[in-house]
Amino acid sequence: MKAIETREDIFKLVSTFYIKVRAHEVLGPIFNESISDWDRHLDHLTTFWESSLFIGRKLEKPYVGNPLEAHIKVDEAFDNSITELHFGYWLNLWVETIDQLYEGEIAENAKRRARKMGSFMYLNIFQARQR
Repeated sequence: MKAIETREDIFKLVSTFYIKVRAHEVLGPIFNESISDWDRHLDHLTTFWESSLFIGRKLEKPYVGNPLEAHIKVDEAFDNSITELHFGYWLNLWVETIDQLYEGEIAENAKRRARKMGSFMYLNIFQARQR
């Protein structure tokens, strides 16, 4: 086991994680229908996690995007059917993948950030339905 230290480490984490997500019986259909260019998406998410986990480092590629807006659009496309169960599956696969590949403070921080992010996303998706 090693620590998460580089963009390549994060790419391995993200790529391995999304192999599991795409094969998951509940999450797979949503992700596979929503994402058409997986190479681009994996690169984008690697940049997101690199920006989130390597705070203070000068990064070659800073993250640009609005994850909340993207998730609200996906929820709308699936008739507002995304629930806390989806986020639970997502988080369990994320933690499982981290534990399979990495250890150390950045790995633990990736788990904490994902927990917070999942709660934030779901609460805001639910709130967006009220508009």
